[in-house]
Amino acid sequence: MRLTALVEGQGHVCCRYRLAAFRPFLEAAGHSLNLRPWPRRAWHWPALLRELRQADVTIIQRRLLPGWLLALVRRSSRFLVFDLDDAVFLRDSYSPRGLHCPRRLRRFAAVCRAADAVAAGNHFLADAADRHAGPGRGHVIPTCVDPLRYPVARHERAGEGVELVWVGSSSTLQGLMAVRPLLENLGVRHPGLRLKLVCDRFFHLDHLPVVPCPWSEASEPAAIAAADVGISWVPDDLWSRGKCGLKVLQYMAAGLPVVANPVGVQAEMVRHGETGFLAGTPEEWAEAVGRLARDPELRRRMGRAGRRRVEEAFAVSVGAGRWLALLGGLGRGRQAA
Repeated sequence: MRLTALVEGQGHVCCRYRLAAFRPFLEAAGHSLNLRPWPRRAWHWPALLRELRQADVTIIQRRLLPGWLLALVRRSSRFLVFDLDDAVFLRDSYSPRGLHCPRRLRRFAAVCRAADAVAAGNHFLADAADRHAGPGRGHVIPTCVDPLRYPVARHERAGEGVELVWVGSSSTLQGLMAVRPLLENLGVRHPGLRLKLVCDRFFHLDHLPVVPCPWSEASEPAAIAAADVGISWVPDDLWSRGKCGLKVLQYMAAGLPVVANPVGVQAEMVRHGETGFLAGTPEEWAEAVGRLARDPELRRRMGRAGRRRVEEAFAVSVGAGRWLALLGGLGRGRQAA
């Protein structure tokens, strides 16, 4: 099949992890994948619609189109797949207007009904698609990583100099800033601890030294693996239940134990006591981080278990298999018709 995917940009994180990473597996199975950024000018659309008519499958990634444009794309596509890794039918956790948005929900329902299949990053998103388009429309294809891109952490430090790491963008950094008191408490309870931020923006803490590490695609895996413990905190709300846990997967791929609050997929990805710790309260965070900071062998053991979990359930080869199954279902549907 010839696949044309409409994406924010080929360098966008969703495009890289949810489509481009699968290209070698798709090509090995006889498919082709063309990544097309959304047109910036109205006069670019006629050529793009002609291209969609020549493809077998059109993939809309994340964007909620107005009704007239969705109708054009639908008419120009033999098969239409909607791919998402966020609760795009909601506003984010930090919107001053609140989570719920009727316009987003209407557009989400419309694209799910128009699509032949929805590739959802987790069960929460797949269930949302099924509610609006009917049972069986949503297919869970988790966001995946390639473990081979990540060196494995060595875990040689104990006590002084032990490094927590958080990776993300300036847009998600506000989530970490929302729990500054929790982070400050870690610094007070565990002197010598530090926090590495792999990001494009940074902040200062009074009691926990922050190590700024400017993000780049090339240096990101090594920067994560050079730390000791990966951390993730998300608000306990519906928006967070749509998140697909990329940073947690990156930590585990690099052989780091993870400390995260038990919200959404984090509660599924992190196996408490095996690949890290699920911590809800400041006291639970302080206890989990303290245990890991004092015991490099525990970090090493949990890190190995986390990497195995990624290899078994969240590796690119696993996600590619799910994409191939989805495409095979479309093909069988065409033959039956």
